[in-house]
Amino acid sequence: MKNSAPRLNAIAGKHHMTPSEAFVETLVANGVTDVFGIVGSAYMDALDIFPAAGIRFVPTVHEQGAGHMADGYARVSGRHGVCIAQNGPGITNFVTSVAAAYWAHSPVVMITPETGSMSIGLGGFQETEQLPIFSKITKYQGHVNNPKRMAEITARCFDRAMLEMGPTQLNIPRDYFYGDYDYEIPQPIRIERGAGGERSLDEAAELLANAKFPVILSGGGVIAAGGMASCAVLADLLGAPVVTSYLHNDAFPADHPLWCGALGYQGSKAGMKLMAQADVVLALGTRLGPFGTLPQYGMDYWPQNAKIIQVDADAKMLGLVKKISVGICGDARAAADAIVTRLTGRALAGAANRAARLAEVAKQKQEWEGELGNWAQETDPWSLEIASGSPYMHPRQMLRELEKAMPADAMVSTDIGNICSVSNSYLRFNGAPSMFAAMSFGNCGYAFPTIIGAKLAAPNRPAVAYVGDGAWGMSFGEILTCVREKIPVTAIVFHNKQWGAEKKNQVDFYNNRFLGSNLESPSFAGVARSMGAEGLVVDKLSDVGPALRAACAAQKEGKTTILEMMVTRELGDPFRRDALSKPVRYLDRYKDFV
Repeated sequence: MKNSAPRLNAIAGKHHMTPSEAFVETLVANGVTDVFGIVGSAYMDALDIFPAAGIRFVPTVHEQGAGHMADGYARVSGRHGVCIAQNGPGITNFVTSVAAAYWAHSPVVMITPETGSMSIGLGGFQETEQLPIFSKITKYQGHVNNPKRMAEITARCFDRAMLEMGPTQLNIPRDYFYGDYDYEIPQPIRIERGAGGERSLDEAAELLANAKFPVILSGGGVIAAGGMASCAVLADLLGAPVVTSYLHNDAFPADHPLWCGALGYQGSKAGMKLMAQADVVLALGTRLGPFGTLPQYGMDYWPQNAKIIQVDADAKMLGLVKKISVGICGDARAAADAIVTRLTGRALAGAANRAARLAEVAKQKQEWEGELGNWAQETDPWSLEIASGSPYMHPRQMLRELEKAMPADAMVSTDIGNICSVSNSYLRFNGAPSMFAAMSFGNCGYAFPTIIGAKLAAPNRPAVAYVGDGAWGMSFGEILTCVREKIPVTAIVFHNKQWGAEKKNQVDFYNNRFLGSNLESPSFAGVARSMGAEGLVVDKLSDVGPALRAACAAQKEGKTTILEMMVTRELGDPFRRDALSKPVRYLDRYKDFV
């Protein structure tokens, strides 16, 4: 999995070279060792010297997969994830994965070779306007408008990806890779983030000091800042329960007594019930996205009268979704440390009822764990009927067995869909970064390529993707990338022969008219074996744990394994009951469709 070429040092001073060399040397200066994409003539002159620069090119099956791999790579490594493709159709295939990286705040640099500068606008072969397409899903767009600016614009795209915490686009006319000029390779600019404004930190500390039931909501900013330990110190000081934001289950250690699970769709009832009691909420490193705080299980748990302290590195996020009392623009770890300093030695109002609060935390967690452990079937009439007599596994029981068998240091990516989303209740981590999802973009086909990129960044950690059978149809081609490039991962495919999340809407609103939501597929394990991977069908709960442990162990031998989980067609709650309404029909020809 490692590149055999020696790692080069960044060069200093001005040198005469080609634009391709200037481009590659700028990648070297930014520590790039891996680039994902599909080979293309538009950038082949630069590609040709990747090996000599110590850069591994990872050829993928599809450009969307390359973008997701770059995303996963960036989130695990903390460095840039880089993807590249042929101009035109190769570049447009990046759209979905770059949008997912945008909402995950991943520093992905998307390199987009463009049609030649002398034919732009003439409708030539593989031509399209590549900058407008990505204008709303990138943090910065750099266009090389002269080959002499190759190093300058390339470096700026890498700098801005880190500064702006999101994907950037480097657009290069394909003829600008050629020529010879004098270049000085810019050194990377990295900006240190502080804790935030002194007055805001004082106000936050004052609110927390006077809180009787403080709750901490730990988000993705805590992971990005490496702030889990700082968050834990603050939680211990306050005696505050900690919930994690939607799809950031790795933002607080699950073995900590104050951990209470994730909010958001199919999250922790314990966390939601405790959040409802809060008089002060510290939203640490989270934008408080609307989907992550929606009512669940019939509970509108967000505390309407609580004081909200929001910490985010992007000032534009402060108070955007929820009304806040204090906004702190700062690094999540630094802010937590600064608040701890301000609270240490102070009298805390919450100390008076600390024992009762901790008992409430333990009680709610125990009740929720008991409910999860005994959740043997869904209770809506359709699921009860469809599961009756089924020889397959109940999805929740299967997810529970996966949870029990998951290696402690595993990385898990989750796709969108019914069972993948239900897994929000069962995924627990003690370290970060460990969980990867498409966040609020919610695209299918995300999990498998993302975990491939994560594995390349952390080859010694077990890498597992949770994928529904619908999303698997969009992404299983990347098995070939795993096999060809010797990047071993495990994919767990939930085979229930349906688009479950959408089917639930047809059950609840459209009288069980299943248009387009039923799926009939061949054996995914058999397909995997035909592609050179290991494939295993699992249809008994007793086999789930052993199969996962064996698949993760096989990664050490370089083997990719596809576990095809045969589960019932039961369905969890819909994503949003408020997003649809009972149908109304006026024309006679449609009167039966209500």
